[in-house]
Amino acid sequence: MNWTEAGWGEVADGMVAVTSVMRAHQILLARVEAVLRPYDLTFARYELLRLLAFSRSGSLPITKASDRLQVHVTSVTHAIRRLEETGLVGRRPHPTDGRTTLVEISDVGRSTAEEATTALNREVFGNVGIPSEQITGLVAAINSLRHEAGDF
Repeated sequence: MNWTEAGWGEVADGMVAVTSVMRAHQILLARVEAVLRPYDLTFARYELLRLLAFSRSGSLPITKASDRLQVHVTSVTHAIRRLEETGLVGRRPHPTDGRTTLVEISDVGRSTAEEATTALNREVFGNVGIPSEQITGLVAAINSLRHEAGDF
C-alpha cells in the first residue's frame, strides 16, 4: 500500500477508515437524494420536515429545530426558505414569546414527509447494503466516534 511505502504505516488503518467512511457517506447520500428527488427534497430538507412531522404540534422554534438537527441555525433557515417556496412549511410568530419564530409543517408538508419516508424505508433503509448482522457493529463503531467527538 502506498501509505505504508511512504513511511506512514502506523496510521494507514486510520487513513483507510476515514476514506472508507467518507466514500460510504457519498454512496448513501446519493441513494437517499435519488429517492427524495421526486419530492423536490434534499436530505437536509427531509430531516427538517420529518422532525416537524414527529413534533406534537407540528411546529418548533427555529433555534430548537437547529439544536435537534445538530446544524447551524443558518442552515435550518435556508432549508425553511426552500420548504416555504414549495408550501411544505410556514413561519409564524410564537404565541407567547414575541422574539421567537416557529416553523410549522403544512398539511402538504406532512403528506410529503409521509410519502418520502415510505419511499426511503422501501428503497434505502430497508436495504442499506450491509448485511443486517453487521449493522449493529457499524452503528456501535460510529457512535464511539461521535461520542469521542462530543456529539452526544
